[in-house]
Amino acid sequence: MTTFAAILACVILAGLAVFQLLLIAGRPLGRFAWGGRHRVLPQRLRVGSAVSVVLYAAFAAIALDRAQVTSMIPGEGFEQVASWVLTGYFALGVVMNGISRSTAERYTMTPIVLVLAVLYLVLALG
Repeated sequence: MTTFAAILACVILAGLAVFQLLLIAGRPLGRFAWGGRHRVLPQRLRVGSAVSVVLYAAFAAIALDRAQVTSMIPGEGFEQVASWVLTGYFALGVVMNGISRSTAERYTMTPIVLVLAVLYLVLALG
């Protein structure tokens, strides 16, 4: 079950990374991210999107290590603690996206982040 959760989390994170790269490139998708205030993100939010892409890669590495698909992260037990932290992070993301003023962000990102929260919970418990 953890292998499935890790792979599905990685697929979702890859999709989010592509989305963030589109935002960085200036595509008019800003209504789905960062509160939905900007159709095209300003420079400071594009930097935030770039940081998000890097974080998504780290989150994916944690998922794959936790499911013992890979062994990229040194140390014992880090993946389990990180999985719990990410479960909380994504649970907070559900709340934050759920209260977004942007209807597009609220209805698109909230369910995506909810699925990620559940997947990381599976990984943390695994």
